[in-house]
Formats: sequence, C-alpha cells, structure tokens
Amino acid sequence: MSAMSNPSFKFKQFTVFHDKCAMKVGTDGVLLGAWASVEGCSQLLDVGTGSGLIALMLAQRKRDAFITAIEIDEDACRQATDNVNASPFSARITVERSSFQQFTTTFRQQYDMVVSNPPFFKKSLLPPDPGKANARHSVSLSLEELLQGAKQSLKPYGRIALILPADRLTELVRLTHDTSLALRRLTHVVPAPGKAVRRILVELSPQTGELMETELLIEVSRHHYSPEFTRLVRDFYLHL
Repeated sequence: MSAMSNPSFKFKQFTVFHDKCAMKVGTDGVLLGAWASVEGCSQLLDVGTGSGLIALMLAQRKRDAFITAIEIDEDACRQATDNVNASPFSARITVERSSFQQFTTTFRQQYDMVVSNPPFFKKSLLPPDPGKANARHSVSLSLEELLQGAKQSLKPYGRIALILPADRLTELVRLTHDTSLALRRLTHVVPAPGKAVRRILVELSPQTGELMETELLIEVSRHHYSPEFTRLVRDFYLHL
C-alpha cells in the first residue's frame, strides 16, 4: 500500500501530502505507526518524521499525548508542518527541523517513547537524489547513533520502536548489547504466504524483560489482506 504516484494519501482522520518528501507514504510507516505501543505514553518523539505520517498516527491513537517530530530535510520538514497544521491534531504535534544528533545535544527533554522509520539499506548504492539518499540510507544517522540518542532521550521506563529490514536483526541484537538496551517485542513481517520475512518491527527498552516474538502476514493473496494486518491498520486506511 503505497501512494508513490499521488501527491497525497488520504486516511480516515487526516491527509498526508508527500510530493515534497523523498520517501513517500508506504506500508512501512503505517505498520510502525499502528504497531508501536502507546500505552502509558504522554510525550513521544518521532525521529526522521518525513511527511509527518507516524506522528499523525500516534496522535490519533493517543488522544492525550504530545508528539515532537524532527526532520533534517527542509522540504520534508515544511511539508510535515503543513500536514500537521491541516490535521485535527495540530495542537499536540510540534515539528522541528533538526538532525537527531543536534536535537539530543540541544534539547534535554525525556520521552516515554522514541519512534523511527530510520535510514536503512546502508550497503546498497546511493541514489542520485541527495534527499532520497539521506532518507533511505544510513548516511546522516547510523543505527548505532539512533539507538544511543534514543536511549539518551528516554525516560527510565521509556521504549524505542523501529521498523527495519529483516537482514539488520543481527546488527540490531549486537547494538542492543553495546547500548545496554533490551529487545522486548519483535514482529517478523511477511508480505505474503511463502515469502521471506522482509521487515522487522522492534521495541527496545532500558528495562530488561521477557521478549514477545510474533509474526505478521500482510496479504493472504494479491490485494487480500490478512485479518491480523486488517485489525492493525483499519483505524487508518479508508478502504478497510
């Protein structure tokens, strides 16, 4: 489910314009925005917000939460601001133009949750578009920097929620040891029956505890979505 060819994507309670963003609205962002546990969260931080999609989803799900959304790209930051201002949640979302590194050294606020659909595909060739390069690759923010900064920004019982390519699980596990974070939730995302796991949804915390591991199937057949996926995203997609 991607809106790559359209300048905007309409959800049930808000519309996201993304024509000025390198990375468009797609299933990854929607998955993370719907999957991240917002229970007990009043202050949330969205790192690399892009169009503002995940921040808007979190605001819809947690009606008393305040979300700070940061974005390094000027055009994307401006578009995220416009999307937030046009939404019903504008009073509870603040968009800041900043790198995560700069943000963590400038602002000392701590959050209940840090969420990010971060740069990835670090070993693949960089695209010619600099904006897309920054958005899709570990160019300006490595996974290690993201985890270290996120832990620094967390309250003692806070959580970090990410979506990553499945082949980065081994690296992530190593980094959890390096940063003294515990993997608490892990969902393997399978696009269709018989297909390999393409993405992982992960929740990490400074607090140790039992790992809850699950699998999420997106499609049971072409354009026919699984009951689990439908339950997860039906509050957002118009046609579910």
